[in-house]
Amino acid sequence: MIRNAFRVLFVLWAGSLWSLAAWVAPTLFYAQSDRHLAGVLAARLFSIETYVSLGVAALALLLPGRMRFVWGYVAAALLSVNEWILKGIMAQAHVHGAVAFLSFGAWHAVSAALYLLACLAVLRLVWKEDFR
Repeated sequence: MIRNAFRVLFVLWAGSLWSLAAWVAPTLFYAQSDRHLAGVLAARLFSIETYVSLGVAALALLLPGRMRFVWGYVAAALLSVNEWILKGIMAQAHVHGAVAFLSFGAWHAVSAALYLLACLAVLRLVWKEDFR
């Protein structure tokens, strides 16, 4: 039962990670003329992704083959860094113009790169089916 719940949650998580980056967030900025509001909405959706990733990782820990989910743990860790470290730095850079000599745009690029790495880690799991 827990294995089936995990599979469903994993598939939903993998799909939502990629769809958020590929079309949901870009659509927010295209459809919403207020870029600040679009950014706030996108940030909230990325936060939700982080919590879903932690839920999937926690559930994976309960399974017998939990060490085959290493790339999923890596993805959850990268998303957590984005949520609890880079998000605050980006907010400071937005207000002050820069943090540690990097602008908001530069920090946003770092955050986007970490998100992409998390997506690629999950894609590797799907491709290799190491989590079964």
